[in-house]
Amino acid sequence: MNLHGKTIVVTGVSSGIGAEVARLARFEGAQVIGVDRNDASISMEGFVKADLSTVAGIDAAVAQLPAQIDALCNIAGVPGTADRDLVARVNYLGLRHLTEQVLPRIPRGGSIVNVASILGAEWPLRLDVHKALAAVQGFDAGAKWLEKNPVPQETCYQYFKEALIVWNTVQSQEWFLKTGVRMNCVAPGPVFTPILGDFVTMLGADRVQADAHRMARPAFPDEVASVIAWLCSDAARWVSGVNIPVDGGLASTYL
Repeated sequence: MNLHGKTIVVTGVSSGIGAEVARLARFEGAQVIGVDRNDASISMEGFVKADLSTVAGIDAAVAQLPAQIDALCNIAGVPGTADRDLVARVNYLGLRHLTEQVLPRIPRGGSIVNVASILGAEWPLRLDVHKALAAVQGFDAGAKWLEKNPVPQETCYQYFKEALIVWNTVQSQEWFLKTGVRMNCVAPGPVFTPILGDFVTMLGADRVQADAHRMARPAFPDEVASVIAWLCSDAARWVSGVNIPVDGGLASTYL
């Protein structure tokens, strides 16, 4: 894997997986522009403090990015313990808007990587509604669609990770054929990050305990970061439209 000379934008860069992607990408020769609502915690070639839950915040952030970038890593997200409207705006609507705004700045051969979750694995059960939402153009129109099709608070995190996987899949080939830019997802299982406790609260102690035997341990952020960085590299130049589980085999135990 070689990222020498590439400019990579990483959202959620101030902690967890985002910080590890930034460290690894710089080690592999990339210039990293970080985006986060919190102050930067590591050195980078550039940093944009931004609110990715609103169109105005996203557009202001995009205005500060370089005219050309080689990869966008959409890692910023909020847990399901947050209000469902915020989860929708950050984890799906905002991510989609940011990607659409940045796409024209990515040259042929570039890459977009979205961080989904193993909790999005049940997307086939709601494929029709996720495809319907994916077909809605624009942040505001998507928000209005969700007003008419409300998502329960208790399952909002899973729902929007499912929706992200479906949007990534149905949108990726159109963009790849037109622009040569690849788009993929990675789907981590539990990860040792600052919001791991929120996931325990969200799922409940009984669910967590029931699943504990299915895996050796939660992942470390750098174990997920290496897959994201690889997808940004030319080594993955013919990988597009896929969702890669990075979960220590957890998904395989549900077959």
